[in-house]
Amino acid sequence: MEEPTHSLPALFKQLGLPSGPADIEKFVTTHSPLKPDLKLADACFWTDSQADFLRKEIHGDADWAEVVDQLNLMLHGKPITGKQN
Repeated sequence: MEEPTHSLPALFKQLGLPSGPADIEKFVTTHSPLKPDLKLADACFWTDSQADFLRKEIHGDADWAEVVDQLNLMLHGKPITGKQN
């Protein structure tokens, strides 16, 4: 059975954030670039529950890991290649 694939807007909804294309662009513009050595979940703008969710998903290579990694790359100012959701 294939695991579900989540989109970037779905991740923003999961985190309780506005999830429209302009909202996501504004969030990334406002909060990037993160310092190269700063882990995504350790950024100061997350609530405790958001940070815990991000940590759990990335460390567990869980269902949301791919899109969390996409957001990580975006916030670190690295270009994203491949399909954009």
